[in-house]
Amino acid sequence: MSLITLGINHKTAPLDLRERLAFTPQTLPEALQSLKKLEHVEEVSILSTCNRTELYCATSEDNDKAIVQWFSEFHGLDENQIREHIYIHSHEDTIRHAMEVASGLDSMVLGEPQIAGQMKDAYALASKHGTIGRLLGKLFQRAFAVSKQVRTDTDIGSSPVSVAFAAVSLAKQIFGDLQQTTVLLVGAGETIELAARHLHAQGVKNVIIANRSIERAQKLAEEFQGEAISLQHISEHLHRSDIVIASTASPLPIIGKGTVERALKQRRHEPIFMVDLAVPRDIEPEVNDLDDVYLYSVDDLRSVIEENMENRLQAAEQAREIIDIQVIHFLDWQKSLDAVDVISQVRRHTQSLSNEVLNKAKKQLAAGHDPEEVLDFLANTLTNKFLHQPSIQLRQASQDDRKDILNIAQKLLIDSDTDDNQSNTD
Repeated sequence: MSLITLGINHKTAPLDLRERLAFTPQTLPEALQSLKKLEHVEEVSILSTCNRTELYCATSEDNDKAIVQWFSEFHGLDENQIREHIYIHSHEDTIRHAMEVASGLDSMVLGEPQIAGQMKDAYALASKHGTIGRLLGKLFQRAFAVSKQVRTDTDIGSSPVSVAFAAVSLAKQIFGDLQQTTVLLVGAGETIELAARHLHAQGVKNVIIANRSIERAQKLAEEFQGEAISLQHISEHLHRSDIVIASTASPLPIIGKGTVERALKQRRHEPIFMVDLAVPRDIEPEVNDLDDVYLYSVDDLRSVIEENMENRLQAAEQAREIIDIQVIHFLDWQKSLDAVDVISQVRRHTQSLSNEVLNKAKKQLAAGHDPEEVLDFLANTLTNKFLHQPSIQLRQASQDDRKDILNIAQKLLIDSDTDDNQSNTD
């Protein structure tokens, strides 16, 4: 069984293509089942975030061409439109890639912690829908463990560098003092919660949180002494907002150009700073054509993020050393699976022979046979049955001059017994 990862991310594809190739929470269950139906695909998991969409597959044969075709067709795109933007990792590279992603080494924000949680969500969803098995399951569990080790043993997370932090940092550069600003946060997930914490640390007191679930918005608003509204009421409050940060899982934009135009008129064209962290986008790109609006996407934050990277680069090198070791451990574990299967088969076969002979011995005892004769029968019959097939194969190996087989048989059947007896004597 081999591992394959196929995907796009912020380094290989522009935002508009990432939007078109993203999976929504509604489409993911269907996608998992559909992908698993491909020939030779045994296990699948899909990771889809604002910066990446990745298909993790365990396959019985190499069929990445079929997976690329499925990926394009599922999203209604021509294969040629996406092929130059796709990366494909096979087996060992997949193992390393999964560990690097979980540890934040492949993120736009080096070392950002959110991706590990997003991978756990992808793993949980695949488990729920029965598309993940022993190999991918082990890969994800090992990736989570490596992520934890990297954060414990290195300084990869020592600085507050994230997309949310970058958004707040950029707002601070534009406004200077944020304490008197009113901020509208659209969404109530991890990114928005992180942005709210950074804003709170900057002294922001006027926070409006808009979310599809008003209960979730209220819960987050209470923590930061803000107010909660539904997405449908954004247009009524947008004119109050100096800063807008949006990050939802909506497949369509939530804030349109017309809504922003009306808000600007009410504000008498006082500028609005807007950051759209969502993929697909929450704010129509055409909003950027308006005067008095400063709209930034996740890709626009790259320069802000890069300024905070220096102190993480050395930690990243240490993290890769950890990952190199863990990749070797994973490959060793996979190699051991063959031995586990053989051992299980040998044990089942041996147990079956033992039960057969033991039942015959019990019947002889019940018939009144001499117990000593029954014990001799049991020992001799077990010996003959256990060694019958190996003896045939060893004779054939001798005739074929297969000394390698004879040497292995001696090591397995004789040398090991000698070692055991020596150990018992000691």
